[in-house]
Amino acid sequence: MARAESWRLDPASYPVSMIIAPRFGDLDPLGHINNVAMASIFETARVHFHHLLGRHPADQGVRWLVAAVDLKYVEEAHFPYDVVVRSGIGHIGNSSWTLFSAAFQKDECVATCDTVMVMKGPKGKRIIDDDIRAVMEANAACRS
Repeated sequence: MARAESWRLDPASYPVSMIIAPRFGDLDPLGHINNVAMASIFETARVHFHHLLGRHPADQGVRWLVAAVDLKYVEEAHFPYDVVVRSGIGHIGNSSWTLFSAAFQKDECVATCDTVMVMKGPKGKRIIDDDIRAVMEANAACRS
């Protein structure tokens, strides 16, 4: 299993949370929530988090694209316990940002996921506007 930085294991490091109930079909033959299902759980939480930014990308004439995903499995995750995904913004660039997330079961971190997002428009990269940047900054992960 992967080692995570100590701040990643603390639920208080993340300002936003979402509870996701795993499905029986998410299990592997050993009875753990399988890797693909965990990636899907993080994806659902990521989409939920991005709704906090207030405006749908299409309303701005842009697309938000996933550029990279780094998912680390810290502990085994089990059915039927809820997965609480906690998320917060990490780095904010001119046209990209990183979303830090961690999945918890029974208050124990079972996985972390860092997703790099890029804002693209019809003519290439688009700059993150001040309104969205302010919401991102207000929902930053605490790395202490």
